[in-house]
Amino acid sequence: MRIALLITATVIAVQLNGQSLRVKDTAIVNASGQPVVLRGMGLGGWMLQEPYMLQLGGIAANQQQIRNRIEAVAGETATKTFYNAWLQNHCTKADIDSMAAWGFNSVRLPMHYNLYTLPVEEEPVAGENTWLEQGFQMTDSLLAWCKANRMYLILDLHAAPGGQGNDIAISDRDTLKPSLWQSDLNKQKTVALWKKLAARYAHEEWIGGYDLINEPNWGFENATDKNGCAEQTNAPLRELYLDITKAIRAVDKNHIIFIEGNCWGNNYKGILPLWDDQTVVSFHKYWNYTTDESIKDFLDIRKQYNVPVWMGETGENSNTWFTNAVALFERHNIGWNMWPLKKFGMNNPVQVMPNKGYQEIIDYWRSKGSKPTKEEATAALEQLAEDIKIRNNKINKDVIDAMLRQVRTKENSPFKSHVLNGSLVVYATDFDLGRNGFAYSDKDTGNYWVSTNERTSWNHGGLYRNDGVDITTCSDTLTNGYCVSWIEDGEWMQYTLKNVHAGVYTLQVRAAAKNKAGQMQILVNGLAAGSIAITGKTGWHTSSISNINLPKGTIQLRLLATQGGYDLNYIKLIRNRNSAKAK
Repeated sequence: MRIALLITATVIAVQLNGQSLRVKDTAIVNASGQPVVLRGMGLGGWMLQEPYMLQLGGIAANQQQIRNRIEAVAGETATKTFYNAWLQNHCTKADIDSMAAWGFNSVRLPMHYNLYTLPVEEEPVAGENTWLEQGFQMTDSLLAWCKANRMYLILDLHAAPGGQGNDIAISDRDTLKPSLWQSDLNKQKTVALWKKLAARYAHEEWIGGYDLINEPNWGFENATDKNGCAEQTNAPLRELYLDITKAIRAVDKNHIIFIEGNCWGNNYKGILPLWDDQTVVSFHKYWNYTTDESIKDFLDIRKQYNVPVWMGETGENSNTWFTNAVALFERHNIGWNMWPLKKFGMNNPVQVMPNKGYQEIIDYWRSKGSKPTKEEATAALEQLAEDIKIRNNKINKDVIDAMLRQVRTKENSPFKSHVLNGSLVVYATDFDLGRNGFAYSDKDTGNYWVSTNERTSWNHGGLYRNDGVDITTCSDTLTNGYCVSWIEDGEWMQYTLKNVHAGVYTLQVRAAAKNKAGQMQILVNGLAAGSIAITGKTGWHTSSISNINLPKGTIQLRLLATQGGYDLNYIKLIRNRNSAKAK
């Protein structure tokens, strides 16, 4: 059955109070009519593992294959234990408390349908739905944590029954079975799941809304259009949205519905106009320019259809890209949601660090090592389940700063406290938090390959920080483990210091030349204070300048590579004996 008339949510049986979100013309507002800009993170990897998040790109195509791989090395019992621990530990109250403390106000939950209901092929009675408590209880707990922090929870069907596209990693699709679009039973289960969720959460004011299907990518008219980017009508997608909306509105007239176009959320041809006045158009944005032109299609949709738009998923880029993208969205009063909160890798707020045993499993799968014993694999997986707890994660404060603080100011903030009290070692990698051109200057600062057809790396070493400065491991004797590398002419880093004693200082630079001598200029509070030659000899060497005048108090120290081509480990400041106070 299809919906023939506009579904309205203007007159409702029970009106939510307080902070419940509503649609008012082109804005998302709370119950008091105040505009709300959603600033959120997606919990990717929790209910649904994508291979790249576990460093398994090229090893497995989706979560089913990951699980099969694990079972082959650890056995069925250990695999089941691991996945139970994974679901328990990946997202906890501490994760949501942390997000709130950092300044995020919303959470997007990527749901795997198989935690809520059986696959259609496993139903005891065809066409009926067996409900599983695990997914609902996990959602209840997450909602309670969000409520405690006054954060909105947006439910996102990330893996729909059967799978909603040909990008099988994002929906855990089994290509040997009918997809969502090839099975009426899968469509019916999808509709029934949303009705079940809506009935459960109809009167929860901190439910921000229902994101019906994540990133549909399917060629309805032409099978060779694998991801539906050339689709002109999107008729099956619109029809399913209509059916889901009708089911939701039968039990819940309170909450916003978010929809996504074909082609990973961005092709809306044939889907509009809308059929429900409490609907928001969502789009996703990856690896392209952060200009007004890059979101023009959705600004036009907002204006033409008088509907809010929401940037429902983006991420996987540099700090510079994050800052510029968020600034773009908020300049146009568009809420946003970054992806994901945590994974292996540094370009997200929370970073999981792989243990040695898990790395050995990966090496075996990549034919770079021997097969671990079942006991070794089990121990590594048990440790991985502990590794994903936020207390064991690395918090990438540079990423958080780029998404939230740097959007609103061009001022730097210290990455670490550097107090100069007679002498001080400052590692080169610990330059200030801030924008490119203010905290540092580097020539490669983001990946824009969708716009340029050329993939670029911003941090060529891919370590320690997500800024444009290139960082790799350090082999020197005194080290924090990392050094700045691939230094080009004209690039620089800036450091905020607190100096206890004004005076004349010696500045030592620990550097290693690549193939030629280099040159570094020192600037103090924006003024040139001297220059240091970097030897062209291989290996780590110390160069120095002995007459740097440093005032008492806060100092901005800048290291400018007038001639690059060397690695930089640290600088050391030493107050000269009998030093006269600097003016």
